[in-house]
Parts: sequence; structure tokens; C-alpha cells
Amino acid sequence: MFNTALIFNPSAGTSKRFSVPVVQELASQNLQSLPERYIRSEKERPNAFPPHHSDIPIIDMDILLKDSDLRRRKELEKLGIACQQWGIFQAVNHGIPLSLLNRMKGIMREFIQLPLEEKLKYKMQEIEGYGQAFVTSDDQILDWADIIALTTLPPENRKMDSWPRKPEDFRETVDQYAVEIQKLDNTVLSLLSEVVGLKPDCFINMFGKMSQTMRMNYYPPCPRPDLVLGISPHSDATGLTVLLQDDETVGLHISNDDKWVPVQPIPGALVINIGDMLEVISNGIYKSIEHRAVTNMDRDRISIATFCAPSMKTEVGPAPELIDELHPCQYRRFIRAEYMQNFFSGKLEGKKIDFAKIKS
Repeated sequence: MFNTALIFNPSAGTSKRFSVPVVQELASQNLQSLPERYIRSEKERPNAFPPHHSDIPIIDMDILLKDSDLRRRKELEKLGIACQQWGIFQAVNHGIPLSLLNRMKGIMREFIQLPLEEKLKYKMQEIEGYGQAFVTSDDQILDWADIIALTTLPPENRKMDSWPRKPEDFRETVDQYAVEIQKLDNTVLSLLSEVVGLKPDCFINMFGKMSQTMRMNYYPPCPRPDLVLGISPHSDATGLTVLLQDDETVGLHISNDDKWVPVQPIPGALVINIGDMLEVISNGIYKSIEHRAVTNMDRDRISIATFCAPSMKTEVGPAPELIDELHPCQYRRFIRAEYMQNFFSGKLEGKKIDFAKIKS
């Protein structure tokens, strides 16, 4: 009933290993009370800051790629506002087949229904595999979720021992999806370069040889969703995140104007949010978004997050074209591995971009 959680130092190549419960197994026991390790302090609980209902921007990618100049300009402006003021948007008409999106959700659901001994063949090793990440001590409050974490691109960086062999088309489906998401990431980065007046390939070139990772999340039903979180509040240490959500169950909340806003699922849409690396590269024009996941008493939920980022060896810093007397440099330059070492050195908690900010 126990799985593995790791805290990993990418720079030193060292890790600490912790034993953590399999949340799915806990949820199957019809618990009358929750283990203390999952109960949040009063100020951290979802009801301490109830969600505020507001409309997350929706961007029609088809208009941006195929439509006339006037409609495209308006949609491009809408995209810029979404990423500057919200740090997130829902992409519709993005070009990835609905059949592939549904199959991705299908393989995740089929995997979590496998016997525990089969799933534990892929228990987490060096932040990849089945388990939990960001566990730094034996008494830390845990998230109510089980995850599969994978490196997906470039293919030579994959640790295939962590890739499940069941269901039989798991690997093939993830491979197809990873390629499609990379195309979408390149398109969005190109559009966001255009919004701020740069050449379309500027951000893509600054990312260098991109890396892509994937986190497949399973949130079992929870008897006391008011006491726990599925994922702790954080921003992503990457450039762009593309999230495939369940169509039926709301679980993702984003922080906007100091309020938690639920992201209502739109069938066929993908949620795209800004990560810390793109905030740095844009010199703060685009803001990485803090977000969390909540749980549900009656229904389980899955989500699949795909992260696009510069490679570990890439030097990251603001685009020189975005720095002038009116817009001073806000972030120092660093090797991305340094940032990830800091990001994984503690539990998942809030935005960690202060690591890169230039102190005034």
C-alpha cells in the first residue's frame, strides 16, 4: 500500500527516498477520518479562500492560424491580454484530434485500474515514474493524488523503465501526444513573440533544444475535500504548460487578483499557462500563474500536464530586445539546471521565481 516519493537534486544527481501511501488505496478503504498527513492547516484549506467564479480567457487557435487580418489581430491582442493579466487561457480549435485527447485520458484511467503490484513496477526513480514528488520529510503534509511523471522529449532523454507497458498502447499514445503538444507549444511561443513585437522565432530560439516532461495526475474521491489539496499552490518551473482536463469534474484553481478562480472544463479544449521560464524570458511581461488542485467527495478526477522548457544546460535570461531605460532588466541570467535544483530542493509551495529576480 506504500509507494515511493523522491526529492531530487538535478545538479548534484542525488536524491532522498521517502515511503508514502498510495492515495488510491487509501480512498478505497471508505475512511471515516483522514490520516493526519493529508490534513491542511486552516489557512491552507480550500474553504479558507473559497473560489471566485470568473471566466478564464478562451483563445481560438484557428483564427490565429487561418483567419483574416482583422479577426486575427483581435484574437492576437486577446491572447496577449490573457497571458499578461491572467497567465492562462483555454485553447480551442488547437488542431490536436479529439480522438487522441480521449485516448490519453483513456490510457491513464486504464493504468490506474491495474492491480497495485503492476503499477508499482514503475515506482518513482529520480522524479520519474509512479509515486509522488516534492516530499522533503517523513512528516510533511501530502497531496491527495498519485502521479506518473515522465520525460517525453527529446526521445533520447526518456527513461523507458518508467514508462508503463500496460495498457498496451500506453507508450505509443504518449509518444503521439508528446509530438502534437510540441507543435502546439512552438505555435504559442511564436504567437507570444509576435505579441511583444519580436520575430516569431525569438522565444523558440531562446528556449534552445527544448525539453518536455509530462505529469499524469489521479485524484481519488476524498471523504473530506474541505481539509485537503490535490496539488499544493505553485507556479510551474517551465516555459509553457498544456493541461488536458477531465470534461466532467472541476479541480483546477488559478490565482487571479488574490482570488482562487476555478477553471471550468471545456470539452476538447486544452488549458495553457505561463511558467516561470517564460516570465523570465519575457522580462516579466508574461506572468507565470500560481495554481492548485482541489478534490471531490463523490468523483475521482484525472489531468495530464505537459511541460515545455529550455534544456537543463540552456542559459536563461530576459530577451535583450525587451530591455531598455523604461523597462529595466528584472531577472538575472542562470543555467536552467540551477533553477531546477532550487525548485526541487523543497516542497511544492507558491512561486519560487524570486530565485531569479534582481533585487532593487
